[in-house]
Amino acid sequence: MSERTAPTSPHPARAAVAAFVGTTIEWFDFYVYATAAALVFATQFFPPGTDPVVGLMASFATFSVGFFARPLGGIVFGHYGDRLGRKSALVITLLMMGVATFCVGLLPTYEQIGFVAPLLLVVLRFVQGIAVGGEWGGAVLMAVEHAPEDRKTFYGAFAQLGNPAGALLATGSFSLIAAWDTEILYDWGWRLPFLASVLLVLVGLVIRLKVEESPVFEAVRNGEEPSELPVREALRTSWRPLLLGIGILPVAVGGYYIVTTFLQGYGVTEVGISEQVILNGLSLAAFVELVATLAVSWLGDRYGTVRVITIGLVGVIVLAVPQFLVLETGSVGLIFLVLCLMRLAMATVYGPIARVLAQMYPPRARYTSISIAYQVAGAIFGGLSPLVSTALYAATGSILPVAGLLMAMAVVSIVCLAKAPRHRDADLLESAA
Repeated sequence: MSERTAPTSPHPARAAVAAFVGTTIEWFDFYVYATAAALVFATQFFPPGTDPVVGLMASFATFSVGFFARPLGGIVFGHYGDRLGRKSALVITLLMMGVATFCVGLLPTYEQIGFVAPLLLVVLRFVQGIAVGGEWGGAVLMAVEHAPEDRKTFYGAFAQLGNPAGALLATGSFSLIAAWDTEILYDWGWRLPFLASVLLVLVGLVIRLKVEESPVFEAVRNGEEPSELPVREALRTSWRPLLLGIGILPVAVGGYYIVTTFLQGYGVTEVGISEQVILNGLSLAAFVELVATLAVSWLGDRYGTVRVITIGLVGVIVLAVPQFLVLETGSVGLIFLVLCLMRLAMATVYGPIARVLAQMYPPRARYTSISIAYQVAGAIFGGLSPLVSTALYAATGSILPVAGLLMAMAVVSIVCLAKAPRHRDADLLESAA
């Protein structure tokens, strides 16, 4: 290995903040849809008189469409990002997400245009999925690849902060509207967060355009011709790490929707908890996750990223049953406490995982590889988790199978995490120096 010092980015913090702002906007748009799917889409976009559980399942089915579009977005923008650069790909994904979300806020309801309403909803959800499929991998790589080797977990977590921040903004906005007037929320108030997203997109574009290209991408481009077809290279050279990456992610991308989207629909529809209590509890939990993410990621750099994530997964297993049973107590304080503890465990899993995934794949096809792993996992575990959980509950009348599903996801994640490979960016940068 060369004795020269590897060149480092002069602005790792700027790249990290840009990743945070961009992913916050993308996930806000994504979670606004998730929140509306759990609360109002069943009555707005499906025939009147539909059974509440059937309506909720239909609503979650449209929610799932975005997840199945995400692998396609990962491949398309991964190709673009591996060949032409991470930065331009991220600008396009932000614009796509903003336009699609704004248009959802303008959609007529089922009563106004019939079956065309859910059809248009599905189309716009598909566009959202394409956008977020290309966003996450690029944002994570910009944060991790700009960071020094001994702080990659911490800086990579800034991209992960966008998830709880977006969720907090989404549930918080719906919570404020519900506090104003629940009737307005179900009538037209649900549209406001969708329409407001256009302002956030403009802010995100200004910030994202000021960030330099990834030094790892520049080193690859200066050293050799970028991969002609990154998806082929990824599948040929990294198929085992791709499978491991998918296996690491069930809780991070699927369990998350069980403890948020499904829990929200279950609590309101089946247990009878008020929308205000659930929205406030999830908003507080999102705030806890937001605050905890950087702290647990700092611990990952200090004590070992894999060790910290494993502790979080064990916490998810322990809390899987209590998070649902506590809803039946009706105790607001107890509900808030358990929801916050679960999101703390989720933060311990989700925050540090960016560094693990970013360095599992060789740099030449890394954007494509990380996007395929994350978005395929999202399609399988994220897209189906609320729907499968609702079906399990409808079939058994018990919430325990849903908790068992979450626990099984955590076990799979622990096993695959222990086998994850790693590629050091410092080695590439030293050889390019």
